[in-house]
Amino acid sequence: MKTKFISLAVIPLFLSLSACGDTWGQRAVTGGGIGAGAGLAVGALAGWPLIGPALVGGIVGAGVGAATTPGGGAR
Repeated sequence: MKTKFISLAVIPLFLSLSACGDTWGQRAVTGGGIGAGAGLAVGALAGWPLIGPALVGGIVGAGVGAATTPGGGAR
């Protein structure tokens, strides 16, 4: 069970890193959307109330999306 929980907790982090967009604002919005969706999925799978994980995922995703550079990653 612990392994399942850890893997479910790491998935939103990786998804939030895949935010896309050309501007800082676009990356923040897409990262927030991805993070909120991932947080919602984790909350549903774990049986938690849904609003908390969705809010946390959205905030973390927006922060990570805003912190990335356009086209992020190695080229």
